[in-house]
Amino acid sequence: MNSISVRALLVRGMLAGLVAGALALLVAYFLGESRVDAAIALEETHSHDHGGGEELVSRTMQSTVGLATGVLVFGVAVGGIAALVFCYALGRMGRFGPRATAALIAGAALLTVYVVPFLKYPANPPAVGNPDTIGRRTTLFFLMVALSVLLAVAAVILGKRLAPRLGNWNATITAAAGYVLVIGLAYAFLPSFNEVGKDFPAALLWEFRLATLAVQVTLWTTFGLVFGYLTERLLAPKPGAVRATDATGSRPATVAG
Repeated sequence: MNSISVRALLVRGMLAGLVAGALALLVAYFLGESRVDAAIALEETHSHDHGGGEELVSRTMQSTVGLATGVLVFGVAVGGIAALVFCYALGRMGRFGPRATAALIAGAALLTVYVVPFLKYPANPPAVGNPDTIGRRTTLFFLMVALSVLLAVAAVILGKRLAPRLGNWNATITAAAGYVLVIGLAYAFLPSFNEVGKDFPAALLWEFRLATLAVQVTLWTTFGLVFGYLTERLLAPKPGAVRATDATGSRPATVAG
């Protein structure tokens, strides 16, 4: 794949990430922000400090401009990274076309970058969690993300090396089992945090976590669909194309029919 194709795919990945981010933003705003507001109201109700300082950024600004900036920038960034991964993976993952490869990358990213770390360290709304442990919790979450991604890459490499001896199916099952086993050990040995107060509504916590999960599912599903469509238009022959010979009559060329 030449530099022109990589550049074109990178642009399309960032564009697909922008579209995916826009849809994820809608989900975050309509499903998540009401839960955040409810959690903040609950926190203020139970707070014993009524003389807090003035907010540097208003809640309205956070829930509109701040949210939009964060989600859209994130979408563009991960879209570009996923496009580079696509450039490497295309043709190396079996006989998958551009759309299937894009879908596999999006699904793998959702699983390894978010779902696996989320199951160990789920998102918490305001009023949940000890402020003194936020730095440690953040570090461990990103450690879990890095571990999940690296183990997924190792599982793919292991599966490809085992395939000639075990066959594709058995090699895939073996590699996946190895990934699950090591992730399970990480779940068991990494510290956990149970800082949800007894007076915090379980339904609100559950709805907030489902909303954050819905944002990520929307983001990666949309990216996989949009990026797959854009890459197939770029890389695959267009429907209705016919084969013709060039001026020398020796090499076929594709022209629009």
